[in-house]
Amino acid sequence: MDSVQYILSPREAFIAEQQWRVVKRSVDARQRELRVHLTILTDENGKPIPKDAPIPLYAPPVFQDVHQAKRSVTIIGAGPAGLFAALTLLEHGIKPIIYERGKEVSERKKDIALLNRNEGLNPESNYCFGEGGAGTFSDGKLFSRSKKRGNMQRVMELFHYFGAPDTVLYEAHAHIGSDKLPSIIRNMRECILAHGGEIHFETCVRSLKEWKMENGKWKIPLILAIGHSAHDTYRMLAEEGVKLETKGFAMGVRAEHPQALINKLMYHLKPSAISRQDSELIEYVGNASYSLVTQVDGRGVYSFCMCPGGHIVPAGSEAGSCVVNGMSASHRNSPYANSGMVVQINPEDIPGDDPLRGLAFQEELERLAFEHGGPQAQAPAQRLRDFVEGRASKDLPACSYLPGIIPSRLDQWLPAHIGKRLQQGFGDFDKKYPGFLTNDAVIVGVESRSSSAVRIPRDPETLQSVSTPLLYPCGEGAGYAGGITSSALDGINAALKIAELA
Repeated sequence: MDSVQYILSPREAFIAEQQWRVVKRSVDARQRELRVHLTILTDENGKPIPKDAPIPLYAPPVFQDVHQAKRSVTIIGAGPAGLFAALTLLEHGIKPIIYERGKEVSERKKDIALLNRNEGLNPESNYCFGEGGAGTFSDGKLFSRSKKRGNMQRVMELFHYFGAPDTVLYEAHAHIGSDKLPSIIRNMRECILAHGGEIHFETCVRSLKEWKMENGKWKIPLILAIGHSAHDTYRMLAEEGVKLETKGFAMGVRAEHPQALINKLMYHLKPSAISRQDSELIEYVGNASYSLVTQVDGRGVYSFCMCPGGHIVPAGSEAGSCVVNGMSASHRNSPYANSGMVVQINPEDIPGDDPLRGLAFQEELERLAFEHGGPQAQAPAQRLRDFVEGRASKDLPACSYLPGIIPSRLDQWLPAHIGKRLQQGFGDFDKKYPGFLTNDAVIVGVESRSSSAVRIPRDPETLQSVSTPLLYPCGEGAGYAGGITSSALDGINAALKIAELA
């Protein structure tokens, strides 16, 4: 079998996708006329293969029964890195034993609902902690710019095997949605348990000593898949002698526009009311997203985790702090478009030599945002043009952030090396897309957990900690991934290295 690529109008692409076996799809909005790039599977004569042809999409995984397995591996964290590591171990006949500080996904949803209603934060069960990790309720995008070595397609196949739609196998920017991802995570858990693995929820690992023997060596391999918000775990690792180092990260705000405005800007629609043709276009290709980047005074300013048709959510994990993030449900049909707008922070930007100084910097800004916010999880906010032009917002536009927002002078209290760069960055983005800088948009503070501020150094060949043999740091929390798919792949790679051990 072979394939052929077509460049089609959205209507033509929609018709083709209903008839033929698509193996890749991407939307090109760079020109005035929107185009869809479709790659369609063909037979030996070059004829397109029907969508319902009985051709396997991929080889399904084969999980072994490990109830009586002689080998076991401890995994700390049930996010994508931990779960995909466990599934890979099952494929190799090794028993995974997972410890997760948060709750299983159904119970976790209840705590998140309370948080959204501004009825309190559970520091162990929230948008950051719990089964599935931070990505479960923070959009579920399966797109990564990571150039990590490994079989990224296999990650997509496993998501599909456990319930994701066919589109994850071929969309360039695949997306599941925070309403669909929990059931997929639940299916993964049931598979792990059915084949003899163990998962211990509401069990926060406070020390690694129980996995060490008297001579200091490890009893069994340990995969550390903690996620980037486990600040207390980083401090525990430092106390127990695991080598850590500061790495670059990013911080800023979350910007929210009316989705209709973003559709007009990105799809080059007429400024008048949406026509029937425009509505049909959006129905097929979906609400528009964007990816923006500029340089200001030697540091990158860029959009992060853009959520078309989404919501801003409270993503803090500690009392007395205010952190925001974004998410979208599978249909991405809310009237809002939000994105993190962040500034690159390098280690040399933070004085000192403490490897955890980046965490302290994050926490300081999160406390400052809390002080300028309202009761509970209400977040400080400012109209976008007011922020750039340095004036107070007398009122605020409607916003998707459920706990509520209150007017605040973010232009005055954000650190200058973040705030000033953001102001210029928004101006640069408006030059590229005139109308982006508008007071119909609002910025909400702060977006501080876009990536880990710490790296746990590891040997590039064995993937073991450089200071602690048989400890396998992986995923976002180890500083080696930046999202669901790259974290999942990193977990797979760690498990494969363990499977190679005698």
